[in-house]
Amino acid sequence: MKGINIFLADGFEDIEALATNDVLRRAGLDVNLISIYDEYSVESSHGITVEAGWTLDEVDLGAAPDGPSDVMIFPGGMPGTKNLAACEPLMEAMKSHYAAGGTVAAICAAPGLVISQLDRLQGVEFTCFEGFQDALVAKGAVFTPKSAVRCGRIITGRSAGHAVSFGLEILALLRPEKVEEVKHAMYLWTV
Repeated sequence: MKGINIFLADGFEDIEALATNDVLRRAGLDVNLISIYDEYSVESSHGITVEAGWTLDEVDLGAAPDGPSDVMIFPGGMPGTKNLAACEPLMEAMKSHYAAGGTVAAICAAPGLVISQLDRLQGVEFTCFEGFQDALVAKGAVFTPKSAVRCGRIITGRSAGHAVSFGLEILALLRPEKVEEVKHAMYLWTV
């Protein structure tokens, strides 16, 4: 799948989706908010309605990525993460995207429920909300309780409190020269 895409399902964690979106847009990147439903409106885990720019039916899930700069992003939150993981067309697209050289990023519960659906995770270092690591560990991935982790083309974040760090880790892959500028604009001198 081409572009930088954040997938939203009812029950997504507000800050994990929107802080990531904010960090990337501050760097001048085009980010697509995509509802996994036939409607643009998606309700967060805290009852906030967000209008996505696209629905899943409107995007080309089969478009091969041009490389690691094409990123599929999965916020956590409940039941949002379960809804993402249960969306078969999206999970099949994620597997194809990763196999074709694209990047996959997930935060909080999403590494455990979404990223764990990928194959060949042996030795991949990751983080997630504690309690959601078992499926990845069972596939040979290595859990570490860091704010955000980039291991090859997999980027993971710990929790809502680490959403900005997660966004910055994605930015470090896409536009490393913009990281300090965005941190300064957000008055973040250490992360």
